[in-house]
Amino acid sequence: MMDKVIENNQVSLIGTIETEFVFSHEVYGEGFYLAEVSVKRLSDSLDRIPLMVSDRLLNVHENHVGRTIHAIGQFRSYNRHEEKKNRLILSVFVRELDFVEEEDAQKTNQIFLDGYICKPPIYRKTPLGREIADLLIAVNRPYGKSDYIPCICWGRNARFASGFTVGGHVQVWGRIQSREYMKKIEENDAVKRTAYEVSVSKLEYIEED
Repeated sequence: MMDKVIENNQVSLIGTIETEFVFSHEVYGEGFYLAEVSVKRLSDSLDRIPLMVSDRLLNVHENHVGRTIHAIGQFRSYNRHEEKKNRLILSVFVRELDFVEEEDAQKTNQIFLDGYICKPPIYRKTPLGREIADLLIAVNRPYGKSDYIPCICWGRNARFASGFTVGGHVQVWGRIQSREYMKKIEENDAVKRTAYEVSVSKLEYIEED
């Protein structure tokens, strides 16, 4: 049962460590630390993606900034309470890692998710007529927990996804991307935030028996 659950959320990233590791939390004496990794896109732009790493996997107190890392794990979410409401925080929970010499831009960022639609899809068109659909997918974890992963589909995939219903079983393949946006705090005040989502390259709707 355990292996089956882990197979439903698979991430492989190759990128450069950009920040030092900062303590996040502890579970049964095991410390977890966050750092940001920059991952190349084919278009030469970069995604900056947070990695959650155990102090048992890596000496997090050494300076690893500038090193190229290959990380395998899962894309996870948790709710953090701030400004009177919950904010969905996403990071890649690392299970295995290696330091590598170079990155192959074709394979730097791959994710597979197998989960369930938990909000009605939001379908829209850009001013230039590009079709987009936003999905929120719940991916089950052991012990009754779930991760909630925002996904974005384009073109033909967006049209297909726009017909999905809440509770529908889907599989998606794609890459994790970051994008900056301005979050309004008060009337004349805004802060820069980063959102993370899965840019979907392929998706399938699983018909349940």
